[in-house]
Amino acid sequence: MKQLLEKHFGKFWMALVYLFLYLPLFFMIVFSFNSTRQDARFTGFSLRWYEALTRDSRIVDGFWLSIKIATITGLLSVVLATFAAFVLVRYRRFIGRTVFSGMVNAPLVMPEVVIGLSLLLLMVGAQNAFGWPERGMLTIILGHTLLGMAYGMVVIQSRLLEMDRSIEEAAMDLGARPHQVFFLITLPNIYQALLAAFLLSFTLSFDDVVIAEFLSGPGVNTLPQVIFGYARRGINPTIYAAATLLIVAVTIVIVGYSVRVARQTRKHEREIQAATRAELAALAPGA
Repeated sequence: MKQLLEKHFGKFWMALVYLFLYLPLFFMIVFSFNSTRQDARFTGFSLRWYEALTRDSRIVDGFWLSIKIATITGLLSVVLATFAAFVLVRYRRFIGRTVFSGMVNAPLVMPEVVIGLSLLLLMVGAQNAFGWPERGMLTIILGHTLLGMAYGMVVIQSRLLEMDRSIEEAAMDLGARPHQVFFLITLPNIYQALLAAFLLSFTLSFDDVVIAEFLSGPGVNTLPQVIFGYARRGINPTIYAAATLLIVAVTIVIVGYSVRVARQTRKHEREIQAATRAELAALAPGA
């Protein structure tokens, strides 16, 4: 019995962890189909809350606003994170490198409340001094980009550290200029890291409610803000339906991305094996 427990303890512990993480989501999905507003007893299957979701303009508008903000944030974060990671990896010594690295990584360890409050003070001061920017979609994008850039840089920096620099050096030996090497050699080799950084920044932006609460203006509410507002006023199964649709969408994206990466990895491995066999076949007659 003891040996059996020791053998399966890891699997049992992992099952408990997954149960703890995903059981609440399962119950939320189930009760999004409940026929009544009760959250303690399932009274029957119904799609009334999904129908109510389509008629709720606040949730629909908040969803599309969140999509816009998250998409722009993801693109800006990838661009800024790429340049920051490239500077830190390729240029080991320059004046202010330590300060620059600390400032870029600061949002990773700083509470979002502190980030949101400091950005709020900055935006209010800028608006009082210059009349711009007004709190709304733009200020939320700026705040989310600050956070997304820090996380994206970690992903891109790790890929740049693993990249074989001999490819870039060979391109420069053949006459390529630095900007040509960057756009034609470096970026294609790290595009998976760029995509991962975009998805991470997109998810962080779409999910964020703290920074958005500080930086949003009148009539500008992202989907997490709308859901959080509904949750504070009591049970509303409409938000269960909205969350269920988000879970389904995110699951589809993650599974699709994972399948695509797995196929590309297998294809790359087959190409390496084919090249190895071809090289061995070419050397065989000479041996």
